[in-house]
Amino acid sequence: MRILLVEPNKSKKYHTPYPPLALLKLATYHRQKRNKIKFVQGFSDNGFDPNIIYITSLFTYAYEPVHDVIRYYSKRYKKARIVVGGIYATLCSDHLRDIFKERIEIHKGLIQEVEDVLPDYSLFPEWRASILFSSRGCIRRCPFCSVPILEPKFEAKKSIKHLIYPGHRKAIFWDNNILASPFLGQILDELEESNLEVDFNQGLDARLLNEEIGNRLMRFKMPLLRFAYDSNSIKSPLKKAINLLKDLGVRGRKIIIYCLYNHLDSAEDFLNRIKDILEWGAVVYPMRYEPLKPMPKNSYVSPNWTAEQLEMVAKARRVIGYGGAFPPYEGIKKKFFDAKSFEEAFELRPFPQSVK
Repeated sequence: MRILLVEPNKSKKYHTPYPPLALLKLATYHRQKRNKIKFVQGFSDNGFDPNIIYITSLFTYAYEPVHDVIRYYSKRYKKARIVVGGIYATLCSDHLRDIFKERIEIHKGLIQEVEDVLPDYSLFPEWRASILFSSRGCIRRCPFCSVPILEPKFEAKKSIKHLIYPGHRKAIFWDNNILASPFLGQILDELEESNLEVDFNQGLDARLLNEEIGNRLMRFKMPLLRFAYDSNSIKSPLKKAINLLKDLGVRGRKIIIYCLYNHLDSAEDFLNRIKDILEWGAVVYPMRYEPLKPMPKNSYVSPNWTAEQLEMVAKARRVIGYGGAFPPYEGIKKKFFDAKSFEEAFELRPFPQSVK
């Protein structure tokens, strides 16, 4: 069999700094079956005549590049099976089916056959980190989150040794809630033995952090620690988690707090959560809510927000933010703390005109 693995062209509409994990796992899986593998990004015309074409997809707003490669390869290889998977394909399968009818097969959710397969990182020789899931799913059911659809059952692995690629010195965890794993202790033991740099990329659940876990985390080389402040209901445990980490020696500027907005909250509620995070000495990373249906990125406006307010946040992130975030610098803290309203907090002073 000849297997073509396709990642859509990376662009503003389809952006990720990471390699396509599922395709790399499929590469290993099919190599083990002695099938011939070809991986491409975007459009390719190199004489490889595939029997099966796997196309991955990202978020629901990044659907257009996925459609582009489906059209290209379905026209070029009329006899090949085309299997489309990933986040968009799972969440918006009807949208995909309405456009491409019976020409494609849609795979929803995980590919269980490759779940414990070591990804073929030889397809990305410059990439130096192993991307891991020590668990799938989440014990929470947040109303804005796609995880209950993508990974409806919480399942945890006892070991991750087999998912670390030889020569890699960093482990990036994509778990949705790793602290909920009943095998967390074993996973941390393996990490400590491996001496890998660790990145809990999707964030940690502040409600599950305690002193014992905090002390274990301090043994690792971790550039950042991430949490979320999506609603006022987690204010108390988040504050407690931040204080615990700072007592253990973590600098506040190394604690990143994802702060959701444009969902069920209001602009004033968002501002209050920003003030909380800055007061606690951590970094605010605003996360604009995107609906779980296909529509252009940043086009959705919540009933509790206005387009003008959302644009004010975007501009502030570009002008006074650092990498899109608001660190607890004194100037930034003063601007937000002194403001009497959301509009005042996010209003930007005009640049002074140069004197001729």
